[in-house]
Amino acid sequence: MKFFADTAEIAEIRDLAATGLLDGVTTNPSLIMKSGGNFIETVREICSICPGPVSAEVVALDHAEMMREAEVLRKIADNVTIKVPLTPDGLKTCKALSDDGTMVNVTLCFSAAQALLAAKAGATFISPFVGRHDDVGFNGMDLIADIRLIYDNYDYATQILVASVRHPMHVVEAARIGADVMTAPPKIIHQLFKHPLTDSGIAAFLKDWQATGQTIG
Repeated sequence: MKFFADTAEIAEIRDLAATGLLDGVTTNPSLIMKSGGNFIETVREICSICPGPVSAEVVALDHAEMMREAEVLRKIADNVTIKVPLTPDGLKTCKALSDDGTMVNVTLCFSAAQALLAAKAGATFISPFVGRHDDVGFNGMDLIADIRLIYDNYDYATQILVASVRHPMHVVEAARIGADVMTAPPKIIHQLFKHPLTDSGIAAFLKDWQATGQTIG
């Protein structure tokens, strides 16, 4: 499973990139606003840090304007992935961009039927929002399982990018189902390291080492 960071915070992206865990980055207008940076320059800097796909989202709602914005965004760097909403105009834009060799991330997916449409439109990634799905009383992981089954039935190349990840078990469950990618805030990725037995084991080793009075080097 590929790990994408769902953030526009440059320091967090640099930190994750240094671990070797970072395969890509997803941004959206809300994350860019939170970072306080200029949209274009922030995306450009992220692309220079992370060589993998970096999603930059259009804000237009009609096809013609989406295409105009996409033209601006894909000139930023070769690894920019254009992010479009799962609407008729969004999928029309997805088809046009995909046919032209541009990576496309179709976002705000909440049903398997929508995911099927995105795959038929040639999306590189489909982003089902599991956390938001859970929020309204549905099981987000059931959605991932349905999409995985449908895509496998027809050998669709579209990658399932699990979004709106709220906790480490979302990551583990998505991996068990066979999702291709997950995107999560850096704090969730760091939580994957945590286990009380790891912490207690380190503490015990350090205590025993200190008792030897030795040093390394």
